[in-house]
Amino acid sequence: MQKVVGSNPISRFPLAYTNLEGREGLLEALAESAEQVGAALEYLGAAHERLDDQSADRLEEQIFGSTQRAYAGARKAYTGFASRHGLSGRSFDQPSVPPGSLKAAELIEMAANEAEGADEMLAGLQDDQRLVEVGDVELRTGVAEVRQAIGPVPVRAREMLRTLGR
Repeated sequence: MQKVVGSNPISRFPLAYTNLEGREGLLEALAESAEQVGAALEYLGAAHERLDDQSADRLEEQIFGSTQRAYAGARKAYTGFASRHGLSGRSFDQPSVPPGSLKAAELIEMAANEAEGADEMLAGLQDDQRLVEVGDVELRTGVAEVRQAIGPVPVRAREMLRTLGR
């Protein structure tokens, strides 16, 4: 097995790793970010049910669609990369349903936080030398597309929170 020496000092993985270890690390990071996007999607779905029709339409138009695209893109990038490199992937469980006692504004804020966390994780993944060393073009493109979809979600969500109920 070929050993690759990475240059990312903040990586959770050793600096020297095999191609397999590097690819598995990329998959794990992508899976974690996909789970965060999935949680954001679940929070937004629950918030949608608690909003009036006009606010629900705004949520769907400005936030929900981008989050759905990001989740689908992350899963597609994950399964595609695993398949192309003969790695066993994992299934993505449906995020848990948030408690019914939470208000729409709380759920939207929680979704914004999850989306922000996913975007930060994906930014770190893009900066990770493993993405170049053991990743492939399709994975790099997929990560960029997911970031493009999820990146604006926290700002849009917080903008919506400022005007919610007015």
